[in-house]
Amino acid sequence: MRIFLIPLWTKTGTMFLLRSGRSAIMLCLMAVAAVSSLIFLSSLDVGVNDAMIRNSVGMFSGHISGFSLPKSITPEALKIEGVKEVLRRVYVPGTISRGANTESLNLAGVDPDKEEAVTALSKKKIKGEFIQSGEPGIYLSRFMSERLNATLADEVIFKAGYGEEIIRLRVAGIYSTGVEELDSKTAFVPLNILPDSFIKTWLAGIFLNEGVSPELVLNEYHRQFPSIKFMTWKDLMPDLLQLIDLNYVSMNIVMFLVFGVVSIGIACAFAIFILKNMREYGIMKSMGVTPGEVGYLIMIEIFLINIAASVAGVIIGLTAVYIVSGSGIDLTAFTSHNRYFAVSGVIYPRLTFYSLALPPLLALIFSLLSGIWPAMIVSRKKAVQILKG
Repeated sequence: MRIFLIPLWTKTGTMFLLRSGRSAIMLCLMAVAAVSSLIFLSSLDVGVNDAMIRNSVGMFSGHISGFSLPKSITPEALKIEGVKEVLRRVYVPGTISRGANTESLNLAGVDPDKEEAVTALSKKKIKGEFIQSGEPGIYLSRFMSERLNATLADEVIFKAGYGEEIIRLRVAGIYSTGVEELDSKTAFVPLNILPDSFIKTWLAGIFLNEGVSPELVLNEYHRQFPSIKFMTWKDLMPDLLQLIDLNYVSMNIVMFLVFGVVSIGIACAFAIFILKNMREYGIMKSMGVTPGEVGYLIMIEIFLINIAASVAGVIIGLTAVYIVSGSGIDLTAFTSHNRYFAVSGVIYPRLTFYSLALPPLLALIFSLLSGIWPAMIVSRKKAVQILKG
């Protein structure tokens, strides 16, 4: 192909499309629908992943956990840039009993006011009230209350596993989170009622501001506190991380399948479009236009259609995401028994470079591939054959 004629073929391709306006618009509509739909779906997929992370860390654990912290390190010392709140927890393994019923249990001493303000733990009560600072109450799971045959205001006795000291507690509230670790192994009491002998080290639940990378905060903790073990939610919840990766893989497969089908439709429609204008191509070939130049003309027409369709699709997709992202999509009815949506079933679509750039890019690639067949139809026919009809 003669390189100096490229601007001419680009202009010629534009004129071909403008002259066949209705046909070009119909070709555009398939790509517009695919691009806009997949931008919305991929942003929704990102929103689902965000919701699973938000629900999982917001229930109780936090974005980062710090283990076996000495009393000399205070929660305030961990509130570095990007950290919203640091909650102090003390875990005491032991047994809990009521009458003849005895169960193994991790008793978690927490700050009730901060837990209520930051986590969703207090919102998961099904009976009674959340524990109050300074009061010898216990927040017991439904599973454990059934095992102990204990209900509200009943007295239970906790005995630490490493000593003979016991504390007597009244059942203040009964909860159910849907998270096995919390429901089957843990109960909560105010931290300030625990005897000093129970408090040896403490664990930190670290909650970050929106959009802050856990890895950046983790690296700073490792620099400032090299002897302390910190882990992000990704380390503590590998099943959630794997599920998020699976969502991305599934979305990519959907995109390739959609554009694969759309490209077949574009190829067929464009073949009809070319056959309709076959005489013009024959005249061009009789004037000395090479098969390569004809192929380039057809590809530039497809490229121009795709650019127009992508721009329109991106605008429609952005508009749909903007409209929905404010109020979100409430899927509570479909996620009420899902542990990753135990706090809220509302999904907020979120645009990322991945969700915005991939659909138009795939549209371009598949559209150009779809042009190979129509280009071959014209390139292989001789001018005499075309003009004879």
